[in-house]
Amino acid sequence: MTAVSNRALPQGYRLQNYRIDRAISRGGFSIVYRAVDDNGSVVAIKEYLPSGLVLRTDGSRVHASSIENLDSFRFGMKCFFDEGKSLASINHPNVVRVLNFFRANETVYMVMKYERGRTLQQYIQGNQGLLPEGLIRHVFSRLLNGLREVHSRRLLHLDIKPANIYIRTDGSPVLLDFGAARQVLASRGAKVTPMYTPGFAAPEQYRESDADRLGPWTDVYGVGASLFACFAAFAPQAADSRVKDEHYVSARKLWGGKYSDSLLDLVDECLRLDGLQRPQSVFQVQKLLMDEIAPEKPTLGKRFMEFFRGKKRRS
Repeated sequence: MTAVSNRALPQGYRLQNYRIDRAISRGGFSIVYRAVDDNGSVVAIKEYLPSGLVLRTDGSRVHASSIENLDSFRFGMKCFFDEGKSLASINHPNVVRVLNFFRANETVYMVMKYERGRTLQQYIQGNQGLLPEGLIRHVFSRLLNGLREVHSRRLLHLDIKPANIYIRTDGSPVLLDFGAARQVLASRGAKVTPMYTPGFAAPEQYRESDADRLGPWTDVYGVGASLFACFAAFAPQAADSRVKDEHYVSARKLWGGKYSDSLLDLVDECLRLDGLQRPQSVFQVQKLLMDEIAPEKPTLGKRFMEFFRGKKRRS
């Protein structure tokens, strides 16, 4: 069953004290809506809706697509709810703020602060890669402050990629769309896809038998792949393909002379297939990123605003 079979909630639909405006993104695991609460504040609401397990062709309620999928759907819903509860305890400027979570329509909803800006993926596409090194170092060093906070709560993100790194209009980054609940559901063999993003997922995320090997180093792989995308405008070779037939070319060979050796070497270290050979903590990565930040801190907000204004004029 494909994601398009599950209809989004319609514009104007009342969900507790929120009014749905429109769906702003959807995938194999959920739909995210823009909504307005009774005080007029704009929020983002993420609906647990694993397309391989449930159906909603009309109305608002969802139901398991088969008796066999019911257990996985309920287990995933519990994981999604628990993840929302854990994230709600985090109040960090570089982590998406979870404001509320509740059950309705036989599923679960997570209410988040609505952020204005663009994804890093959009910025990369607009520049065809090769982003300035100073900009890369500042964005990721700040973003990793948030990821360190996440890891300190014994949580993992498990879906770090440029599309999940949001740049606010003031230039500050925020980490979106955690995938831990998706990964747990996948570890049970549930028919939900995709559970990871090829190119950005570490090799241990592909195999159910390696679920106990996930750790901070797994997110470090996603950070390295996201840095790689800032240079290349595309993801590195997918990890499961690399395990079978390695074609990865080191970042230093590809971009030596265009970026500092220290930054390129860091990318290669983060993208090692063996998790034990990667940096074992976000702090290690962050220290290497910050060591060579130029004293003249770039005005990130201004540079991002100039880019997006230019993009809007060209569209």
